[in-house]
Amino acid sequence: MENNQHIAILGGGPSGLFMFKRLVESGRTDLSIDIFEKNAKLGAGMPYSEDGACYEHITNVSGNEIPDIVTPIAEWIKTLPQDTLNRFKLDAKAFNDYKVLPRLLFGQYLTAQFKLLQQQAKDLGMAVTVHYNTRVTNITDKPALNKVLVEADNEKEYLYDQVIICTGHNWPVKHEGKVAGYFDSPYPPSKLAFEANHAVAIRGSSLTAIDAIRTLARRNGSFSKSEAGLVSYKLNDGTPGFRMVMHSRNGLLPAVRFHLEDSHLLKDSVLSKEEIDDNRAQNDGFLSLDYVFDQNFKSKIADGDPEFYEQIKDMKIEDFVPFVMELREKLDAFELLKAEYAEAEKSIKRKESVYWKEMLAVLSFAMNYPAKYLSAEDMQRLQKVLMPLISVVIAFVPQSSAQELLALHNAGVLELVTVGDDSEVTPLPTGGANYCYTDENGKQHETYYATFVDSIGQPHFPFEKFPYRGLLDNRTISPAVLKFQDEDCAKEAQEKDPAKVRTDEAGNYYLQVPGIAINDNFQVVDAYGALNPRIYIMAVPYIGGYNPDYSGLDFSEAASALIIKSLVTEEDDILLV
Repeated sequence: MENNQHIAILGGGPSGLFMFKRLVESGRTDLSIDIFEKNAKLGAGMPYSEDGACYEHITNVSGNEIPDIVTPIAEWIKTLPQDTLNRFKLDAKAFNDYKVLPRLLFGQYLTAQFKLLQQQAKDLGMAVTVHYNTRVTNITDKPALNKVLVEADNEKEYLYDQVIICTGHNWPVKHEGKVAGYFDSPYPPSKLAFEANHAVAIRGSSLTAIDAIRTLARRNGSFSKSEAGLVSYKLNDGTPGFRMVMHSRNGLLPAVRFHLEDSHLLKDSVLSKEEIDDNRAQNDGFLSLDYVFDQNFKSKIADGDPEFYEQIKDMKIEDFVPFVMELREKLDAFELLKAEYAEAEKSIKRKESVYWKEMLAVLSFAMNYPAKYLSAEDMQRLQKVLMPLISVVIAFVPQSSAQELLALHNAGVLELVTVGDDSEVTPLPTGGANYCYTDENGKQHETYYATFVDSIGQPHFPFEKFPYRGLLDNRTISPAVLKFQDEDCAKEAQEKDPAKVRTDEAGNYYLQVPGIAINDNFQVVDAYGALNPRIYIMAVPYIGGYNPDYSGLDFSEAASALIIKSLVTEEDDILLV
C-alpha cells in the first residue's frame, strides 16, 4: 500500500460515478480510491435524488442518449421488482431505449451502476473506501509534501496524491427560511408541495421552472388524459385562485425534445488540438468563435440539410440568431410550444431529426471545452448572442412536460410574462416579494406575489464564492479570465463594468469570467499561471467561465475522459477526446 497512488473523488453523484468508472477501467491495481459523499448513497447526486426530484419529475434524455456505464437501462429495467415498476407506472415489456425515465428511478439506476463498478474494482484488487454522509469542508494543497489535504466535517483530515472535485450542483440560500413564501430555488421540490390559493411567481422559464410547475400543479389540481390522448387540468375545489406566472427575459419556452439522428451528439466532431492550434496561429493566439460556428454547425448542416444550409451559409452568428428567433418571437409562446410539440411528435414517430436543432446541440457541446481560448470579445458575443438561443432550443423538454404546460395554460392556470433585463425582485419582511419589471411594450409593472420561486437554473459562481478556503487563501487557484483582442473594445467594456475588466503590467486587458481557471485536463491553475498536478475539478458551478455550457451526463463523460488521461498516464498535452 505504501506505493499506491491515493486518489480522492469529492462527490459521489453522476460526475463522481463517471470518474470512478474511468479509474476502474484503467485497470490500475496500484490505485487506492476514497469517495466522499454528503448523502447516504452514491450515483444519484442532486438531480436524480429527493434533493432534486419528486415522482412527477422525468429526465430530458432517453436511454439511448445516456453514455455507457455498465448495464444498458433497457436491460436494467427488466431486473426491477414489480412493486418498483408499479410505483413508477412502468411496463418493463413495453419499455425501450427511446423512452425517458422518472428521475428518481434513473437515480436508482445510477446507484446500481455505482455498485457494479465497486464490485469490478474489488475484483481487480483496487482499494476503495466510501465516506458516506460526509461533507468536505476544506481543501489545502501541500506542495512540499506533494500531497493534498482534505478536511471533512470540519474535523477529520486525509492526505492524497490527487483530488478530483466532483461536488456537482449548488443552490445558494439567501432569503429562503427568512422570508415566508420566498424560495431561492425549487430544490428540493418536495418543499413546493403545498396548497396556494393565489398567484405564484416563477422566475425563469427553463427546465428548472418546469420542475417547480410540475410539483405545484399536482398539489393544487390534477391532470387527466382523454381517450384521444388530450391532457387537461382541473383545479382542486380548495384552491380556485391558484395560478402560476412565469417571468422570462426572452419571453420563450424551451423547445420540445425530438428524435436525435446521433443520440450522442457527434462527439467525434469536436475540434482536434491541431485544428484549434492552427486557427489560433492565424488569429493572434485566439480561437475564433466564427470558425467554431462554421466548423461545428454550418458545415454539418451542409451535409445533413442542404436546403437549410443554402439559407444560412453566408450568415454570421449575429445574422443567424435573429433569423431563427424571428418566428419564435412573433408567435405566442404557448402557440409555438403547441407547434413544436407536433413537430417533435412527427420527428419521433418517423425517427427523423430536426436537423438544425440537433446541430445546435452539437455546437454547444463542441465549443464548451476550447472556450478558454476565445477572446474576451468572442466570449461576450457567445454569451449575449448565441447562448440565449442555445439555452432555449437544446433544453429538450420531454413531451409529457409540454403536454402539461399546454393543459395548464388552456385551463387558465399558467401564463408567461416577458420582462426586461432591469427586472427586480424585492423580498419583503412580511412575506412574499414585489416583482418590478418593464414588459415588452415598455410598460412598467410592480406586482406583489405571496409566493415567489426563483427558477432561473444553476448559477455560475464567481471566483470569490469558491467553497474551499484553503485553495483560495493560498492562491492555489486563480480567477478565470479571457484576454481582449482589441484595446478599444476592452476600454469600452471597462467603462461599462470596471469590476470585470482588469489590466496586467504589460498593459493587456482581461475580462473576468465566472469561476476558476483550469487547463484542458481540468487541472486547477494557480495565481502564477502554473497547472497543479494534484487537483482536478469537474464541479460545473465553479468552472462556468471556461466551460460556458455543460450538458449533464455528456459533460461528466467527456471531462472524466480528459482527466483520466492526465491522471494515470504521462500525457500532459491532451486537449480533447
